[in-house]
Amino acid sequence: MAATNTLPVAVIGAGPIGLAAAAHLLERGLEPLILEAGPAPAAAIEQWRHIRLFSPWQYNTDAAAARLLVATGWESPEPSALPTGGDLIDRYLTPLASLPEIASRLHTGARVIAVTRLGMDKTHSRNRDTTPFVVRVEHADGEVRDYQAAAVIDASGTWSTRNPLGTSGLPAAGEAAASAHIASPLPDVLGRDRAAFAGRTAVVIGAGHSAANTLINLAELAAQVPGTKIVWAIRGASAAKVYGGGDADGLAARGQLGSRLRALVEDGTVELHTGLGIAALVTAGGAVTLTSTDGRTLGADIVVPATGFRPNLDMLRELRLELDPGVEAPRELGPLIDPEFHSCGTVEPHGAKMLAHPEQDFYIVGMKSYGRAPTFLLATGYEQVRSVAAALAGDREAADTVQLELPETGVCSSDIGTSCDVPAPATAGFVAETSGGCCGTQEPVLVGFPTGLAHGRSGGN
Repeated sequence: MAATNTLPVAVIGAGPIGLAAAAHLLERGLEPLILEAGPAPAAAIEQWRHIRLFSPWQYNTDAAAARLLVATGWESPEPSALPTGGDLIDRYLTPLASLPEIASRLHTGARVIAVTRLGMDKTHSRNRDTTPFVVRVEHADGEVRDYQAAAVIDASGTWSTRNPLGTSGLPAAGEAAASAHIASPLPDVLGRDRAAFAGRTAVVIGAGHSAANTLINLAELAAQVPGTKIVWAIRGASAAKVYGGGDADGLAARGQLGSRLRALVEDGTVELHTGLGIAALVTAGGAVTLTSTDGRTLGADIVVPATGFRPNLDMLRELRLELDPGVEAPRELGPLIDPEFHSCGTVEPHGAKMLAHPEQDFYIVGMKSYGRAPTFLLATGYEQVRSVAAALAGDREAADTVQLELPETGVCSSDIGTSCDVPAPATAGFVAETSGGCCGTQEPVLVGFPTGLAHGRSGGN
């Protein structure tokens, strides 16, 4: 950053990872410019504030952020307690974002729509590494403004881009037209979204902890409101991976979730359909009919798409990225997080060196750095941004010395449907959904994110 070190480092997203990145930059004497698309910090987490995380507080706060907070008299929560998304916001992220050091550098309602180099598209090479970045931002009032930056850290997460309901990575026929009948990936069925589900038929699609969490909440609603019907559809031939390790699970809260879901299926509260890939959705008479690739149909008033998430790379089209062709993570990281071969417990610590792209001083961090893989851990993201801040400050030794101590993760499952579940029958006509990823809701469950949020929502952009 030597040629442009008078400019700030743009941090895209003010979720846990983005705010942690800002804290580490400040400790390194670098100036962060924090751009959050939502109306407030952690806007994505606000949408699932009702969800309780599997992991305790000790894995959900960043060291540099905590140092900033403690200096003002903040008391950290009980390390062994399990927070909800709302707790994470109210007791940690909001106080952090309110600190003068952070608040003075934070812009909310600021959606990044493009990142490029000043006066250069991606085809130009001469003096590229010493040319400032331009970050184009659309503000809430409609103003579009360009900001110059010495470096860019994209911590925008993946919450805004869920995977489609259809098979083969594509939307099902009629999916867009049926949007009025499709809920958010983690609806608050016992609170904010209760009216949309009470006394109605809900179809939950997905084989991860996001689905499990919603199904359990729907069962509680059904006990309160007669006529509430719960249908669960998965592409795989078995739900065993979703049920998890029960008492043997390394994270007790996650094991309990799977055991409760199994009981609901066995007693008939939840109607399970396996080997079911969605081919089409047709709306009529205020309801929607889902047709599977093998011709089966399900009727619903509302559909919950617990299908996982993927990164939105549109705003990065003018940058020189090098991505793994499968999971769309940085190329060096991709093979280490491929959910067909790795769980969150087998991903080695990594930092700036592994996250680097041909575009010098540009990094994707947090859940978005994992692309389509569901194995991201919040603690992993904190170590990523510590290393990136060190690299941008010129401290290569600190940047390359990466360490991470994680809890025993036990049996885990994913939401994206792309790993190693029991394959569906060949007659189904689609690639079987599988779930062998780890800890995860976006989503996406992960240590540091809610049940089923493995597709991280580390920011609001």
